[in-house]
Amino acid sequence: MAGSSIPPSKRPDADRRVIQVDVADEQSLVPVDRSLLADAARSVLEGEGIERATLSIAVVDDALMRELHARYLGHDEPTDVLSFPLESAGGYREGEVVVSAETAARCAAEYGWTAAEEIVLYVVHGTLHLAGYDDQTDADRREMRERERHYLARLGLSPHE
Repeated sequence: MAGSSIPPSKRPDADRRVIQVDVADEQSLVPVDRSLLADAARSVLEGEGIERATLSIAVVDDALMRELHARYLGHDEPTDVLSFPLESAGGYREGEVVVSAETAARCAAEYGWTAAEEIVLYVVHGTLHLAGYDDQTDADRREMRERERHYLARLGLSPHE
């Protein structure tokens, strides 16, 4: 019988669902659950139909966030989250999400939750940007907020606005 003895689903070149998420914690203000952040990003990507992706998440302080915000968007101030899409082709996504722990610590109380939970929101928000969502118009913002609530609920989180 001709052909490979390896089933197609086990071949190295098979089109598989693979979502690789790496998390770097580059700050010391807020304890970070790297596994939860990776799960949050995976949940968004899978929920939005993205089956193959490589994503890097970095949790940083306001000083680095301010530098990145100025360098890439021309705004000389820190922000909560930045998303950097690197590749989007053939069902594959690659990108980076950078979140500010200091901004999370300042903003969390407004929503009645912890800074760590606020960081999860930032990861969800940034990953939604990589999945193709935007928040430049009122309609886009409403849709983004609805998707954020959806994914946060899947993780057992809900802001107490």
